[in-house]
Amino acid sequence: MSIFSSVFFGFIFISAISFFVFNCKKILRNINIGRGINRSDNKKQRFFNMLRLAFGQSKMLDKPFVGFLHLVVYVAFVLINIELIEIVIDGFLNKHRVLAPYLGGFYNFLTAFFEILALLVIISVVVFWVRRNILKIKRFISNDLKGWPKTDANYILYIELVLMLLFLNMNATDLYLQSSSYSDYYQSYGYFPVSQFLSPIYSSFSDLTVLYVERISWWSHIIGILFFLNYLYYSKHLHILLAFPNTYFSNLESIGKMDNLSSVYNEVKTMLDPNNDPYAVSNSNLPIEKFGASDVFDLNWFQLLNAYTCTECGRCSSECPANQTGKILSPRTIIMKTRDRLEEVGKNIDKNGKFIDDGKKLLDDYISKEELWACTTCNACVESCPIGIDPLSIIVDMRRYMVMEQSSAPTELNNMMNNIENNGAPWPFNQLDRLNWKN
Repeated sequence: MSIFSSVFFGFIFISAISFFVFNCKKILRNINIGRGINRSDNKKQRFFNMLRLAFGQSKMLDKPFVGFLHLVVYVAFVLINIELIEIVIDGFLNKHRVLAPYLGGFYNFLTAFFEILALLVIISVVVFWVRRNILKIKRFISNDLKGWPKTDANYILYIELVLMLLFLNMNATDLYLQSSSYSDYYQSYGYFPVSQFLSPIYSSFSDLTVLYVERISWWSHIIGILFFLNYLYYSKHLHILLAFPNTYFSNLESIGKMDNLSSVYNEVKTMLDPNNDPYAVSNSNLPIEKFGASDVFDLNWFQLLNAYTCTECGRCSSECPANQTGKILSPRTIIMKTRDRLEEVGKNIDKNGKFIDDGKKLLDDYISKEELWACTTCNACVESCPIGIDPLSIIVDMRRYMVMEQSSAPTELNNMMNNIENNGAPWPFNQLDRLNWKN
């Protein structure tokens, strides 16, 4: 039986990890669909950015109560999963608390610390659920979170709650069995400040029944964790993993500074060069570079990483002045729709071996022109994101495409640009009259 248990555990564990790696490779492939961009500079500053934003949760703490609860869940996720090391070793060797004899008193500290964290996670998850489903905080009930995004958010809370309850129940039954007829296997290791109050529940049960409950809790806990690991791919909780590279590779330029298109810069430079042959470009076989972005292929890989990293917390949209005044724009929706399109492209590649034109584009089929032109480019969304996501860069790139490839800017903007071209100013006045305001 022990050999069968070890083999079965090995099968479950290796299968789950393999499936997780398989999905990670798909995410990496999809992100690499994007254009190249150099984010290898200032490594020291990037590393400290990652420590501050991803590890330190610094932007989450601007809302102290919710930030603290999120920090508790995050710390618990990182630290309690250290317990997985022992669970995996126990599973492969069919042992129980295999590390306890080697850690001595420190093992008691660890088990106590993990239990307190588990209790704090349960409290935090309940508060989060109440905020979403009873208090109905505005940014959690907006139209862009209806359907799967809202369901997904609740699923995550339920999974986290069940995993923590299984963890405490596993320890409670373990504590009972340490003084039962199975004490040779369940030796007196660990200190359980929370589950010791749950253990008396089993006082009226037989030792064999409690043994079954402990084993069911143990197996359910580890299978639940492996399930959650693979659920990340389909969930907004993918940010647990991607927040680290996203904050590391985030833009270090001053917020509000927009980049120049190299294609435009080079073309203007060529036009102004008196030694340039005006017919050289037209006679060459070089492909004409596209201005801006109409689909995910035109975005850079960091923007696509943003799409997968989004936590859907809605802080960006709640700070957006356009969104607050009833405009159709939601920065969160821009990122979510980019991810939806990227996933569709990925499925197309999975099916055909390469991308086959499906007649769709990110622009118009997913994101409307009205959304894009509602943006004031104030950078509030970028400033408010706790993990360095930049919806504005996607908006600007798609605007560039509309202006420079489709000439489809709003009438007001077209008039302004015509005035600048003809009059040297945004206003429809003759250049000779530009100084008349002084009179």
